[in-house]
Amino acid sequence: MTFDAAIPIWMQVATCIKTDIVTNRLPPGAKLPGGRELALQYTINPNTAARVYQELEKENLVEMRRGMGTYVTESQERITELRTRMAQMAVGDYIKKMASLGYSREEAAKMISQEDAYAEK
Repeated sequence: MTFDAAIPIWMQVATCIKTDIVTNRLPPGAKLPGGRELALQYTINPNTAARVYQELEKENLVEMRRGMGTYVTESQERITELRTRMAQMAVGDYIKKMASLGYSREEAAKMISQEDAYAEK
């Protein structure tokens, strides 16, 4: 993974894990790698890996079980909320980018509709 210097590393790794949760690559109840393994997987400091899990636990997306490891929440409601929030952020980012290019919301929405038409062909 290539990290963006403008965003804290722990936040970028947490976002990757969140994406894996909402896309079901990490299904509800799945066991996550240990802190050291996560550090090796992302080539990050073990303290950064610990921070990732602490932040995900604060958001109730993972559950740390003493002596057993860290697991994805089994709350489908929580996962659905996360998915919706991530989608809203993506739409907001798209709208901001299009506005910076001089497009209105309506024009941006029209471009999405047109893209769907091209994808169907």
